[in-house]
Order: sequence, then C-alpha cells, then structure tokens
Amino acid sequence: MSGPSTYQPQNGFLKWLEQRLPIGGLVHSSFVAYPTPRNLNYWWTFGGILSMMLALQIITGVVLAMHYTPHVDLAFNSVEAIVRDVNYGWLLRNMHAAGASMFFIAVYVHMFRGLYYGSYKAPREVLWILGVIIYLLMMATGFMGYVLPWGQMSFWGATVITNLFSAIPYVGESIVTLLWGGYSVGNPTLNRFFSLHYLLPFVIAGVVVLHVWALHVSGQNNPAGVEPKTEKDTVPFTPYATIKDGFGMACFLIFFAWFIFYMPNYLGDPENYIQANPGVTPAHIVPEWYYLPFYAILRSIPSKLGGVVAMFGAIVVLAFLPWLDSAKTRSSRYRPLAKQFFWIFVVVCVLLGWLGGKPAEGVYVVIGRILTFCYFAYFLIVLPILSRIETPRTVPNSIADDVLAKSKGRSSVASAVVALLAIGSLFAFGTQDAKAADHGNTPPSLSWSFSGPFGKYDRGSLQRGYKVYKEVCATCHSMNLVHFRTLADPGGPGFSAAQAAAVAAEYKVQDGPNDAGEMFERPGRVADKFPAPFPNDNAARAANGGALPPDLSLVAKARSYERGFPQFIFDFFTQYQEQGPNYIDALLQGFEEKPPAGFALPEGSYYNKYFPGHAIKMPKPLSDGQVTYDDGAPATLPQYAHDVTTFLMWAAEPHLEARKRLGMQVMIFLVIFAGLLYFTKKKVWANAH
Repeated sequence: MSGPSTYQPQNGFLKWLEQRLPIGGLVHSSFVAYPTPRNLNYWWTFGGILSMMLALQIITGVVLAMHYTPHVDLAFNSVEAIVRDVNYGWLLRNMHAAGASMFFIAVYVHMFRGLYYGSYKAPREVLWILGVIIYLLMMATGFMGYVLPWGQMSFWGATVITNLFSAIPYVGESIVTLLWGGYSVGNPTLNRFFSLHYLLPFVIAGVVVLHVWALHVSGQNNPAGVEPKTEKDTVPFTPYATIKDGFGMACFLIFFAWFIFYMPNYLGDPENYIQANPGVTPAHIVPEWYYLPFYAILRSIPSKLGGVVAMFGAIVVLAFLPWLDSAKTRSSRYRPLAKQFFWIFVVVCVLLGWLGGKPAEGVYVVIGRILTFCYFAYFLIVLPILSRIETPRTVPNSIADDVLAKSKGRSSVASAVVALLAIGSLFAFGTQDAKAADHGNTPPSLSWSFSGPFGKYDRGSLQRGYKVYKEVCATCHSMNLVHFRTLADPGGPGFSAAQAAAVAAEYKVQDGPNDAGEMFERPGRVADKFPAPFPNDNAARAANGGALPPDLSLVAKARSYERGFPQFIFDFFTQYQEQGPNYIDALLQGFEEKPPAGFALPEGSYYNKYFPGHAIKMPKPLSDGQVTYDDGAPATLPQYAHDVTTFLMWAAEPHLEARKRLGMQVMIFLVIFAGLLYFTKKKVWANAH
C-alpha cells in the first residue's frame, strides 16, 4: 500500500542510478508519499521508537564487542575495563544495558496497542505473526546478552533457564549439553551466547524489514479500525507522520536519558556486580524485569515440562490471535466488553510480573496459578466467546469522521496512561521484593554529596577515605579493578600526577618473569592496579577464618536493600541510588559486642545488625581514634565510615561526575529539541485538521 511515487531525480548520476536500482523511488513511495491514516495517535509512535532502539542497540553492541572478551576468566573484568578505561565506555555500556529495558518497554506498549486496537485482524495476520517472531528473537537476544557480563545473576540465570530444556522428552539433555558446550555452564557456553547475541540483532533487523514490508502491503491499522476510503482519510507519511513520530521519539529519549545518566543501575540487579562464582548461589535467582511474567507462569506449574510448555505457550498463543478473535469490529474502542477484559488482561500481566519477583512459596504459588489460568483464558475462552456474543457500538463510516470526534478519545488515552503508571508502580514494587529478602535491618538513609543530578564527590572525604582504606581495609581487601593513575583523574580524589606516582611506589607489585625466568617484586607504577593483600584466595580465607574478603572495587554497587513502597517510586524521581553506600556505612557501624538474647551466634563470627543473617566473619574493623586525619576531621567511627564509603563509591563509579555533567547537557538539549518538534508538529498538522 505504498504511495504513488513522484520521485524525479535531478542529478545526472541519480537518474542513471534510479534507472538501474530505483532506491530513491522506493524510499519516496514507502516513507514520503506513503498514505497514513490521519487519526493515528501517539501509541503508533512506538513503532518508530522500536526502529530507533534497534539501530541504537546494534551500533552500541558492535562497539562494545570490539572491547569485550568472551572468556569466563576475563569477561567480567573486560566489561569493567570498558566502563573505566575506554573513552565514554561508561556511556556505551549504560546505553546498551538500559537500552534493552527501553526496547522491551516500547515493544510491550506496541503489543498492547495492537491488542487493544485489533491490529492482528485481517488483512494483517502475517504482519502480526512477524511481530510475534520479532518478540521471540528479542527475548532470546536479551537473555543471551544478560549472560555476557558474567556476574552472579548472569551465571545462575543462564544455569536455571538453560536447564529448563532438559524437561523436553528424549532430546532435552542433548539440547542442554549443546547449549552448554559441556556438562555445566562454562566457557563454551559464554562463547556460544556471545556469538548468538552478536548475530541475532541482525536477524531481528531482517525480520523487521519483512514486518515493515507486510505493513506497507496491508496498510496501517488505526484507532477506529476502519480502512481508508478516500484521500481525506489519509495524509502523506512525510511530513505528517515523521514530525509526529519525531516528537514522540524525542520525548522517549528524555525518558531514556534519565536512566542513562542518572539511574543507570535502577533496573539492574546488584548481584551482577559480583563476578560469577559457581560455588555460591544467590538467595533469589530472578531474571530481568521484562521476563518476570513468563517466569511466574513457569513456576506456577508443578511439572517442569508443563511449566516450560506453559511459558513458551504464553508467547506462541499470541500468533493465533487472528483466528481466536473472530469479531468483525477491530478496535476495542467500540467493543465495551472487550475493552473491559483488555484492561483486566493488562492487570493480570502486571500482577504476573509482580509474582515473578516473589519467592515461589506459599500463597504466591496459588495466586500464580490463578493468574496463569486468567492469562490463557483471555486468549482461549474470553476472546472467542466475546466475538460471538458481544454487540459493538457503531463504528465511524470513515477515518475522516473519526478525526472530527477525536477529542472524545483524549480522556480515554489519558486514563490509559494513568492506569499504566499505576500498575507499573505495582509491578516495579514486585520486581524488587525478592532481591531484598533475607537482609538485616534496613540501613538509615544518609545524605551523600554525590547524590542527585548535580552530585559531586567531596574531595576531602575521598582523600580521608583513601587513608582509611590504606591503613585498615587494604590489609584484607583488594581493589583489583582500580588503577593508581585514576587517583589523579578528573572527578577523583584530586591527587596530582606526582602524588599518584608516589602512592603507587609505596606498594610492591609482582612482575615477571625476568631474564632468568623468575617472578620478582618491584615498586608500583601509576599504570598498575591496586595489588591484592594475599597471593591467592586460599591464603585470604586462611587469614580470615575461612571467609573470603570481597574485592572492594565494586562493592558500593554490589550491595543493596529494599527501600520499600512507595519510597522506591520517589527514588526514581529524586534519582536516589545510594542504597549501597547506605548499607556499607551502616555495616561498618553495625557491630555489637553481644548478640540479642536468643540469637545463636556461630563460633568465629561477629554480630552485626545490618548484615544479612547478622553473623559476619569480619571482626569490627573501625573504632574511634584508629586513623589520624591530617586535615583535622574528627577521628570518630561515623566519620571513618562516611569517608571510606565515599571512597569506595568513587572506586565503583570513577566517572560519576562526568556522567552527571554530560547528562545535564543532554537533557537540556533534548527538552529544547522536543519543544521545537512539538511546535513544528502543531504547525504542520494545522492544515490537516
């Protein structure tokens, strides 16, 4: 249904090319003259947003792949090297990681819009099925990408999800062995997933081309669900749809930029800032938020095979919608019962996502089974019955008639947005719940200089914190990801290059082999990383009562706790992500000489009211007067805890100040750009109305 092309190249070369390869005419007929229903609302903009996000994910993914090392011993550190050492590597990583969530947000809105307005009905069945295929490919790509950082949740998520295929009769074990490349998740698994994660986006792009092709053959659906009859029903795609989509994309980019520059870890799991350890299982293995509804369906079925079938069936059933819903009226706007059941279905999906973040026990299992039944009942029972018994309201005769009555639909769109925000809040609350289980007391919320959009590190606190780390923490804990040179980098403790070199020279670094083939020790250089205090993990355990002291490079981002409802919603708007620093500060001050009455403290452990389980192997590390500050700051435990926590936050986020500074510039640009696009859109569309 591409528009008639009036493209006439003026340049001699373009005329020659057009006669042999008519790309210009194809683009003109498909994206310039293409007739677009004039009543499309902003829900249709998400198709363009998805195209933009796919391109962004491919570009950032290709660049990240240039620096990534797909090896179990190197993958975790290579990701951190990208963030710390590659120019704007932190920006690429944030764009790609947060972009995955933005991609799924946009695709879910796109799918729900298609469900509501009946975009799966004839003659658009193939268009819809291609969309379902794209969604399946997206889920596979996203899962494999989540494994690549090789953090704790990456490793255990891969172990749990790939194990599901073992439920397939006869061939299940062979499939799992093929996926793993062996008999457990390991280096062959990571290589397979990296290769497929790199390849599949290009497959998605190919299917998207087919999707757009099918769209241009059958034409776009519209809120009224009626086909264009005259020229009054449509407008050219350019400039009308392009400027409207451009404004929608700019608004979405503002939302996206909020996560990139101010909330990069809000949608992630702190466990993934801990390197994968096959010997330590996380308390709760939870997939990314966009898989949670299907994870809840999987766990609600007692049989392993039944759960796998139900999980995949929940997606495959979407492909049969054109035949399950045989109602002649497309849009739920004119189907009162279908409209009510649609919103019930949306709530069911969100509640399934909420349950996916809960432990699979007790009442949650019962609720999960009820909601799973409701999910499938919507497709297999409700829609087939409604198509036979429902009496729809009168549909407009034409799209032009619908445009005249468009003001009546604005309140419904606004109410839909409010409803989505409300249930989205409930969904987000559920996704965080399982991650917070088994923690100790909730740490108090403190005020940090690096909080908020204009947050900066306190240079004095960073330098004092380094002194505490060097004199106390460094005797047990390593910082294997931090280079000495970063002490003199902008946004750091403010050391000069000479001071950083002097600090490095105070350490002994193992090097070699020399000409005699022997390892030797030398003074540290600024290019070196902080050396570990023990030669290996076994020596570290032997010196610490059998417990391995964690590396402190990322501990400020690898620790978190549940802030509770509705506080976590306010955190999104206030950009509060300081759960890790709060926890570290509280932990350092949370030691008590005697446990409460009735608490059985294991031998060789110490009681800490903020540590999960309260029994910690580390003795109280800090006490008043232990470290002498040169600047006259109080030599007290609260001051020590605050300063060393600030230093550890910098160790985990050395580019925090640059991130927030660039973020403010980008946000200002996008707001102005969106405003200009809005007024341009108003002017362009004035003639169409």
